[in-house]
Amino acid sequence: MFRVSQFMQELVSPTPAGPRRIPPGPVVIWNLVRRCNLTCKHCYSISADRDFAGELDTAEVFRVMADLKAARVPVLILSGGEPLLRPDLFVIARRAKALGFYVGLSSNGTLIGPDNIEAIAAAGFDYVGISLDGLAATHDRFRRKTGAFDAALAGVRLCKAAGAKVGIRFTLAQENAHDFPALLDLMEEEGIDKFYLSHLNYAGRGNKNRNDDAHFRTTRAAMDLLFERAWRHAQAGRASEFVTGNNDADGVYLLAWMRRHFPGRAAHMRARLQQWGGNASGVNVANIDNLGIIHPDTMWWNYPLGNVRERPFGDIWADTSDPLMAGLKEARRPVKGRCAACAHRDICNGNTRVRAWQTAGDFWAEDPGCYLTDAEIGLPETAAMET
Repeated sequence: MFRVSQFMQELVSPTPAGPRRIPPGPVVIWNLVRRCNLTCKHCYSISADRDFAGELDTAEVFRVMADLKAARVPVLILSGGEPLLRPDLFVIARRAKALGFYVGLSSNGTLIGPDNIEAIAAAGFDYVGISLDGLAATHDRFRRKTGAFDAALAGVRLCKAAGAKVGIRFTLAQENAHDFPALLDLMEEEGIDKFYLSHLNYAGRGNKNRNDDAHFRTTRAAMDLLFERAWRHAQAGRASEFVTGNNDADGVYLLAWMRRHFPGRAAHMRARLQQWGGNASGVNVANIDNLGIIHPDTMWWNYPLGNVRERPFGDIWADTSDPLMAGLKEARRPVKGRCAACAHRDICNGNTRVRAWQTAGDFWAEDPGCYLTDAEIGLPETAAMET
């Protein structure tokens, strides 16, 4: 996760850069249940409104949480499917809080209502993230359900009224980019605490010129707007948060933005971005799916590392006999192509490896989702070319 607001705060009140911070254990996104009341177009877990066999029961979840505590995991994000469809969700959340985890709830928001908002508040979630894919027409089309936007926004408002920290999660795609500015406005109008922009992990992109590619132009425009909005909030002293995920080129693009707007701060910002360190899949971010299978992050669902029913989480996570985990945990990942030649590898850490694997069949091939130009990463500009 790239915390844009923290870097904007550095413009307001600079602080000395230090070495890269290494958390005691990874943030764990835990898909407790695969069942969902929606069938969203961009779902990575391919959920459906039915029960899935083999999911961990309450006792198994409690045992795994003890393992996670022993592995010094600081944060649990309880996700799905739709986690509110799991009957023991609040029991699990209360146990997690009692064990000292920071606990987040990742929901589509449509099932948050007057009948369960008190239970949600009482569970003590540190953060509730609700997905919005655009305004009503766009969101309902993405979620394949009429009224999904109104229900999700009602859930946001109920969380706010109950005193829960709540945020919007928005997955950027060509089909919904036009609604992005309006969603930022909605955040301000509703007093929502956090905005998380997730990049869609496109596949099959080929070696296209990054000046001309429509997806890349859309991404760059969205990032410019997000940076401008985050800077405005920082100047005004607002406590709102803007973060991004699934494309660590965002850090390098922020450095380019800083050089355009605040050239005198660029050196300091580069040091801060180096401290952040870029992609953390397989190191500081982990995923457990509904069957107890561990993955390097949520985008690696078809790459199993082991099962918490068979081995403790910490043992699986520390095991570098797996070639992917061995490479992800290297201080300098063995990336190739543009990523190997990039002048800013120390900022993005080779970006999101899953896109390279899906498109080239190679963990370490250049990331086809990098939207930066050759000039921005310190290479000579090349002619447009497709493979």
